Amino acid sequence: MIHARNPVLLYHQFTPIPTQRNGFLVRIEEALRSCQNLIKGVSSFRREIPRSRKQSATHDTALTVARLAEILFHATASHTSGVNAPRRTAYRFHQRLPLYQATPLRPVRHLARGLGVAELWVKDESSRFGLPAFKILGPSWAIPTILSQQFGLPLREFARFDTIRQRLATIGRVTLACATDGNHGRAVAFMGRMLGLPTRVYMPDGTSTARVQAVESEGATVIVGGTYEEAIERAGAELEDNGLLIQDNAWKGYEEIPRFIVEGYSTMLWEIEDRLRSLRAPDPTHVVVQVGVGSLADAVVRHYRRPGLSQPPVIICVEPVKAACLLTSVRAGEVVKIGGRQNSIMAGLNCAIPSTISFPLLRRCVDCFMSVEDDRAQEAMREFAAEGIVAGETGAAGFAGLLELICGRHNLASAGWLGLDNASRVLLLNTEGATDPASFTHIVGRSPDTIR
Repeated sequence: MIHARNPVLLYHQFTPIPTQRNGFLVRIEEALRSCQNLIKGVSSFRREIPRSRKQSATHDTALTVARLAEILFHATASHTSGVNAPRRTAYRFHQRLPLYQATPLRPVRHLARGLGVAELWVKDESSRFGLPAFKILGPSWAIPTILSQQFGLPLREFARFDTIRQRLATIGRVTLACATDGNHGRAVAFMGRMLGLPTRVYMPDGTSTARVQAVESEGATVIVGGTYEEAIERAGAELEDNGLLIQDNAWKGYEEIPRFIVEGYSTMLWEIEDRLRSLRAPDPTHVVVQVGVGSLADAVVRHYRRPGLSQPPVIICVEPVKAACLLTSVRAGEVVKIGGRQNSIMAGLNCAIPSTISFPLLRRCVDCFMSVEDDRAQEAMREFAAEGIVAGETGAAGFAGLLELICGRHNLASAGWLGLDNASRVLLLNTEGATDPASFTHIVGRSPDTIR
């Protein structure tokens, strides 16, 4: 076995790679042998697609077309994060909020059979606190926490919006601001409306009208212009006195609130764990998570790399080819900003630079980094819809990565190397529903309202 010092990148062909650097390892011949059991599963997956789905989704014949831009295996990934175990504090706080309800953890048995794995679970975040994405979990914990600290208000009072709204009105003008591609901004605006706080949301050029209107529907003022990173800079530069910048990504000098955001996301992981325990079902062997700046992946790693887990799962991070800032940074060995404009249809992942508090943890503890093309995300949306799951472009990104690993013509080896086989229990996170209904209908061929 070869030991490496720097990342070894695989492009579209699998050939022996003798170079090893920085603890990253690829062993192709072993992977090719171990993936043979998947070939039958992929073939049956294509055979089992009902005729009605073949007629309405012309993507089926593309299941074996490889579109993977890059894949990076981390053979010596640490399966203990070296950080304190995540607490249930944010989870318990969320449970006290109005409208709280745990989102479903859905078994998708047809897709599991077709992909040749034992179980496929989808945590469906298409509706959370009445919003079509998981993002509200971050601001709904971070904003009360920071306001509690700054103004000496008991945190428990924030669980009653009517009461805390009156308390905040006596403090003076507090404003909220953020930059967003959609879901995070709507979540911050929602909290602003619940707490009676004015909110300004900055969105990049190219944001769909539906996503802008969704943020405006929460009572926020929306300013559109520039790239996502330029929107962040403008949000900070135009912050009013007594204003709070609520971002889910961190940089030097801005780390506290992003940490609270990550803590808020942990609620989703505790819900998954509690649901599996109630079903007496085993933990996942593989977790696939989509990445923008990396805050959700940060929460996933902290949860599944915490001390005491007997069999930590393989963790796979998926990004768009057009916005693979984490993969690029891992390859460079440091946080770097990618050039150009990030314009994937996976809008929530269009980020040029990873969060500085998340990058070291992800680089150390993630087993596989990969990127996928937009058409693979579209394919994943249609497959989800056929199983009654409404997933937007970003929501389906993790599934897109799984499809690429298993169904990509040149990538069966990667699935074998990661141990994806007929004993695997895979967890996917559908992080959003149809946040742009017109786009969803165009891609899937059906309105999200008709998906059951």
